[in-house]
Amino acid sequence: MFICSKFFPVLTRQLVICLAVLIVGLISENLQAQSIRFPWNGYGHDAQHSTVSAVASQPLNRILWETRVDLSVPTNNTGELLAHYGSPSITRSNTVIVPVKIGASGGFEVEALAGATGATNWIKSTDYVLPPHGWTPSFSGVLTPKNRFYFPGAGGTVYYCDTPDTTNAFPVIGQIAFYGLANYTSNLNAYTNNVFIDTPITSDRYGNIFFGFQVTGATPLNLQSGIARIDFNGTGAWVTASNAAGDAAIKKVSQNCAPALSNDHKTLYIAVNSSSTWSDSAFGYLIALDSQTLTPLASVRLKDVKTPANDAFLPDNGTASPTVGPDGDVYYGVLENPFASNHDRGWLLHFDSTLAHIKTPGAFGWDDTASVVPASIVVSYHGTSSYLLMTKYNNYADSFAHGNGINKIAILDPQNSMTDPISGASVMNEVISIAGPTPDPEFTNSLPNAVREWCINSAAVDPFTKSVLANNEDGKMYRWDLTSNTLSETNVLTSGVGEAYTPTIIGVDGTVYAINNAILFAIGH
Repeated sequence: MFICSKFFPVLTRQLVICLAVLIVGLISENLQAQSIRFPWNGYGHDAQHSTVSAVASQPLNRILWETRVDLSVPTNNTGELLAHYGSPSITRSNTVIVPVKIGASGGFEVEALAGATGATNWIKSTDYVLPPHGWTPSFSGVLTPKNRFYFPGAGGTVYYCDTPDTTNAFPVIGQIAFYGLANYTSNLNAYTNNVFIDTPITSDRYGNIFFGFQVTGATPLNLQSGIARIDFNGTGAWVTASNAAGDAAIKKVSQNCAPALSNDHKTLYIAVNSSSTWSDSAFGYLIALDSQTLTPLASVRLKDVKTPANDAFLPDNGTASPTVGPDGDVYYGVLENPFASNHDRGWLLHFDSTLAHIKTPGAFGWDDTASVVPASIVVSYHGTSSYLLMTKYNNYADSFAHGNGINKIAILDPQNSMTDPISGASVMNEVISIAGPTPDPEFTNSLPNAVREWCINSAAVDPFTKSVLANNEDGKMYRWDLTSNTLSETNVLTSGVGEAYTPTIIGVDGTVYAINNAILFAIGH
């Protein structure tokens, strides 16, 4: 915008310049708020795993395109899928990068698709090998602010692509190792057979990346399971899980636990556990590390809320990852101990940024990463918290869980408490919640009010439409309108199938993406 001082004789030239800069700044901020050029970079949208979209989601009118994320699952599948599927990443130019499982027991490739049409731009096979596991762990890459895409490779190595938006040629792919690529290539078998990336990759604002890795046997460098960092120049560093926690009983990072960063990107948060291979009954810690040096800063042993003398369980079959709130508080989901004493819901543990102060927990934490919800978009909320949390709120009716089967999603107030009607524990206050709409045929006779589960490990929050996007085990995608507390839009994806939890995301053009029955669906108008 141009402002000529002759039209404002009472203003000095300096004041005019200041006003012009201010107006341009306001316009820029307004345009930025409406821009489509904000990518969903990986698990949980950002390094804090807020899942808050920077653009408005499109109406859920129709399925625009779809693509399979697991080529080993029959197209007529009706069985339960005990597999976690990695989160797609979306570039500023609307390239959707999809992790794809290609074999029954493993094998992965990366597919880059045009967001507008689903057309294939390029496909890259990988040599990534899964760690020992129960449910199939996720294979999940990350897009950095510099538009470099990283994805896991064999032996704890990482591949990268600096031109992910390529459409007319195969992109150049590089490979690095946090312990030195020369060390890897000098003894491929030792590292490939014994070192495994076992978490999604997280990027900070500078392009440095972080991930957990698991070591199951001897290597020439005597690597031990831990947390790795690779800077934007390719220089690697690592710290063992046991040293990070200050406990020799700790064996590795919890599988599928995506590292999170503080809002200033100076502190890294991740969970570690006592299982050397994989387990659903391991104890563990939430740890804080200096993100530049991986120097341990703090750790807290994770305890059951109702029975604090007991260690909480950190299941490797889940995908719970830390969420960092706008005030720096840290949230992490665990499983209860005794098992199923809270209807298999677990707990959402809550700490300050130093991990020194335990705060009000949430009543649900199993296989869930909390989403941040601006308090202003929940019109019925009249409390004092500047932000709220969205979590799953299932009440499982399985024979071992003993719940009523009324499975919900909920908005919770992290600063205020209530008495949980199920456990009797003091937990985050429930602001609003909504049950799934589809009866669960498995419990028609015994629990007629039971409904199908919410099948997500993280939802997508859309502050522009004041809604949450989540898919359900009934095979449908829903928009939860936070102004009316209704499921205001629905789109049928499949006939419904039981499967491990998956993420819901929003693309740079507002397209909504959800995974159901091993298929990624792009949904919009």
